[in-house]
Amino acid sequence: MTSTPQITPSSWIMIALLGVTWGGTFMVMEIALRGITPFWLASGRIGFAAVLLTLIWGMRGFALFETKPDRAALTALILVGLLSTAVPFMLLSWGQQYVTSGFTGVSMAAIALMVLPLAHFFVPGERMTLRRAIGMCIGFVGVYMLIGGTALESSGIDREWAGRLAVLLATLCYAVSSIIVRRLPPIDSMGLAATLLLIGCVMVFPAALITEGLPPEISRETLFWVALLGLVPTAAANLLRVVVIRTAGPVFMSLVNYQVPIWSVIFGAWILSEDLPPSLFSALVLILFGVGLSQYGALKRLFFTRFASKMTP
Repeated sequence: MTSTPQITPSSWIMIALLGVTWGGTFMVMEIALRGITPFWLASGRIGFAAVLLTLIWGMRGFALFETKPDRAALTALILVGLLSTAVPFMLLSWGQQYVTSGFTGVSMAAIALMVLPLAHFFVPGERMTLRRAIGMCIGFVGVYMLIGGTALESSGIDREWAGRLAVLLATLCYAVSSIIVRRLPPIDSMGLAATLLLIGCVMVFPAALITEGLPPEISRETLFWVALLGLVPTAAANLLRVVVIRTAGPVFMSLVNYQVPIWSVIFGAWILSEDLPPSLFSALVLILFGVGLSQYGALKRLFFTRFASKMTP
């Protein structure tokens, strides 16, 4: 039986830490790419995280499915592993050679928008209401500004268009994988996190070998950034994510979607001195407003219930 979500001061601290951590991920990737090739960066990130989470999973007894899975469940698990780790990590690493970390972070906010039409068709009970449709349309205007408007055109990089597409395809992978996860049978959350990374390793390491050859020689500094990516935003943050969902609920967890793009823009401008054209801010506002409007009902229930409980004697 699932306990009622309880939002405490520590819940707010954890959600803030997740926002800062995931918001800074793209800045760290930008720095790491100065000393390593894209697919080997993805391999290192997944590899470090897989080792850590598998060790923790092993300490918990390697529990996974609560009942014996059928072929459909195993197929879904493999698809989630590919679409939530290997494929998007490679796309992001490759795309960030040509776009800024701020652009990547803003693009991640579009995941919630992409989930809406997918959930309408593939998740029972998740219907597309008028409010959600309006929010989705507003948000996708912001997405269009990112990929087809004038956002970040001042960089002058030849393959920037391809980089934008790669980043947005990564967000689509995350959206599709989140839908497939909902269709999985009951599963241990720690085992799921570790298994998805191990599945990702099976794809990303051979892909790196085929496309980029043997791992390049890297400096200690680059190794530090790669390990940091694997251990903090990929492994530790996912553990913290599980804690937040279990204690405060998935709706409260969704608040991180509003923080990540803002922090990515701040870190990109502050640490990497990235340009911030007005069109990027316009896209950010439109995407966040669209996400907020589409999730208005859930957010209203979250905060109204909390306020009402405080007012009740």
